[in-house]
Parts: sequence; structure tokens; C-alpha cells
Amino acid sequence: MSTTAVVALTTLASEADARALVTALLGDRLIACGTLLPGGRSLYRWQGKMTEESEVVVLLKTDRSKWDALCGAVRQRHPYEVPELLALPVEGGLDPYLSWLAQEVVG
Repeated sequence: MSTTAVVALTTLASEADARALVTALLGDRLIACGTLLPGGRSLYRWQGKMTEESEVVVLLKTDRSKWDALCGAVRQRHPYEVPELLALPVEGGLDPYLSWLAQEVVG
């Protein structure tokens, strides 16, 4: 099955920030769904130092045709200086879900 669905992954410092971002992206019809996964812990190197932070992982479900607009909206609204935004290709899925997703963001 061929699909144009994409799952985008980002992280935010708080559930309130994550909810605000997802709500805005839904309002702009750039995503069909955003799933907040609180309780994440990220360890990374930032500006030459090892860093460890609590974060909320957010999964954004969208269509590939919305990727550029989604990137722009995340850059504009995300509070991080360098936000994480990764596109994870979807190899397949249930047809009714994929149809719903496309209808929500593409029309």
C-alpha cells in the first residue's frame, strides 16, 4: 500500500507548551492529530556540554504535502532555539485511518 502519511516527531519542555503547539497546528490544518507523550528524558550535547532535560515527546500525524508548511509553523511557534522536528515515513496503515488523516489536512 502506498501512502503519503508522515509522522513527525518533536519535543517540548512542558505539557502546556506541547498542547499549545499541537492546538495551533490543528487549527492551521497542518496536522490531523498530535499525541503528547509526557515523561520523556533527553540526554544530549548542547553548546559543548552534556545536558539532561525532562521533555514531552509529541507525535504529529500529517501528509507529506504539508511538510514544508509544518516546518515553517514549528520554527515560528516552537520555543526552542533549535527545535527537533523529524519526519518518519509511514510504510502503511489502516485505510480508514489514512483516509481520515488525508481528509483532515488535505481536504
